[in-house]
Amino acid sequence: MFDPAVSVVSEASSAPLKTSISPIISVEHVFKSVTDSTGTLTILRDIDFALAPRETAAIVGASGSGKSTLLSIIAGLDTPSQGTVRLAGQDLFALSEDERAALRAQSVGFVFQSFQLMGNLTALENVMLPLELSGMRNARAQASGMLKRVGLGERLGHYPKVLSGGEQQRVALARAFVVQPAVLLADEPTGSLDFATGETVMALMFELNQELGTTLVLVTHDPAIAARCQRRITIEAGRVSAG
Repeated sequence: MFDPAVSVVSEASSAPLKTSISPIISVEHVFKSVTDSTGTLTILRDIDFALAPRETAAIVGASGSGKSTLLSIIAGLDTPSQGTVRLAGQDLFALSEDERAALRAQSVGFVFQSFQLMGNLTALENVMLPLELSGMRNARAQASGMLKRVGLGERLGHYPKVLSGGEQQRVALARAFVVQPAVLLADEPTGSLDFATGETVMALMFELNQELGTTLVLVTHDPAIAARCQRRITIEAGRVSAG
């Protein structure tokens, strides 16, 4: 297991850990608050941790604890009220929205509970999409190869509506991994699947993660999935729990 390069609050100890490996993700004293007519709600409080390249981490906690908000901030899709997030050494919120989008396209893959496939595109076209957006010339061949890798070589021309939930999530995995991202972010990736199908999808996710050397960060309620990760980051009342 990789140790982060900056101070980390872990479940085992609150002491800083040091290593010479530069973190791929660094979350530094992040707060997130929202204000409406009823007042101010603080969702995240002083979140501070780092993840090294190839590390796997599960973000766990009760519903409403701020897990998905934290994942969105790591992705640069939501902005913190205070604090810094660095992805591959770049300060996300020192970048413009367009620059953050370009960094995501280059370095980040996403897997969602609801699959988020384009219904008017075939499985092959869904997986080709991020490759085409990044200007790769052999998008069809790469997408086809990745769909075969996830066991969908016979489903290239099928639209999402005729695929099972497990098949749709495998298309989503292929789409996320085909660009060989430095970081994969997954939000409850088995939440819409039955137990057996979820087990198959997670086994495939971890296989691809190891093959491609991706840093994996996933939000999950499933303790068995969390146990498969090298790190577990527990959020309680908006804070990282130390045990």
